[in-house]
Amino acid sequence: MSITVTHTNSAAPIHPGLLGATAVRVLRQLRADPRTLVMMLMIPTVMMTLLYFMFDDLPGGAARFDQFATPVLGIMPFVTMFLVTSIAMLRERGSGTLERLLTTPISRLDLLGGYGLAFSLTAAAQAIVACAVTVGLLGLTVEGSIWLVGLVAVLSGTLGVGLGLLCSAFANSEFQAVQFMPAVVIPQLFVCGLFVPRAQLPGWMEAISDVLPLTYAVDALKEVAAHPAPTGALWRDVAVIVAWVIVALALAAATLRRRTE
Repeated sequence: MSITVTHTNSAAPIHPGLLGATAVRVLRQLRADPRTLVMMLMIPTVMMTLLYFMFDDLPGGAARFDQFATPVLGIMPFVTMFLVTSIAMLRERGSGTLERLLTTPISRLDLLGGYGLAFSLTAAAQAIVACAVTVGLLGLTVEGSIWLVGLVAVLSGTLGVGLGLLCSAFANSEFQAVQFMPAVVIPQLFVCGLFVPRAQLPGWMEAISDVLPLTYAVDALKEVAAHPAPTGALWRDVAVIVAWVIVALALAAATLRRRTE
């Protein structure tokens, strides 16, 4: 097996025109694949509906649903976009599309930025649909603004996009891309504070959770759920998520390969 690595200058300045053209191309590809598009838009909504009926007949079910549904609204876009993005980039490499693009004046930052923008817009649509159904039909109540819930959910999906693009650089097949799920995503689910408050975790697990990005998405959503006005802790968590997105995209650009044989 031989691997060809691109020598395109990853430090080249971003060209908005090239970045936008890449985003438009990816969005057109998504539109041409309605099954994938429906899956991305509907799976979080279906999961939230199942969560609602899981608690519906239990004592205090509404309060329990509110407790779990708010952070899950951030987790679902993260998981879905991580998987879809990593597989989509693998397909681009495997088909030779990526190699052809990198022979043009486009830089790796333009290319990855275009992918990030396209999938982030998809994550935004996904989060809007999920929030609308969860609040409007399933009766989720939060102390803060539902728009802040949507904002954090979109950022969480964008985080999944960035990590998916990064992990795709280390996979040689779609099967390997899927294997990153239990390695990268599932451990974050266990220590992010969804099942057990982070303060009650063993010390070493709490230390791990402090450096994992999904923790801050869950913490931010808990802040919105518990406080009627935005708090300093919320904006701190949002800043950490944004920083993780930037770092993930920069590392993805630095490790981007033209093709895998």
